[in-house]
Amino acid sequence: MDIYNAWFDLKPGVSDMEFSDRLTAYMDNLKNDSLMQGWRLMRRKLGLSAASVGEFHLMMEFTGMAQLDQAFTRVGSRREPVETVHFGVNSLVQNVQFALYRDFPDPMRHRGEEKF
Repeated sequence: MDIYNAWFDLKPGVSDMEFSDRLTAYMDNLKNDSLMQGWRLMRRKLGLSAASVGEFHLMMEFTGMAQLDQAFTRVGSRREPVETVHFGVNSLVQNVQFALYRDFPDPMRHRGEEKF
């Protein structure tokens, strides 16, 4: 599983619940079209996090790079129906940082013949 992560803050004056509702519409649009496996939104608790990351953390799960690329192709097309829901989320956030992680060890990982 490949996990595409986003850490961010909401823009001043943005309602956390409005954002959550809009994000649900966006993520469910991708998931319902089989362009992602799942997602979850988390919020920093008790002010505990690395100094450089935002208050919110979004994790998006993909079966692999092919599915992630399909999602990026859909969103990058800037066409409806995804453009409105993408803008509806994107316009509410700031200070965004992204990272791509994978489950480890990789399922194809073979042991015993490593050279390093």
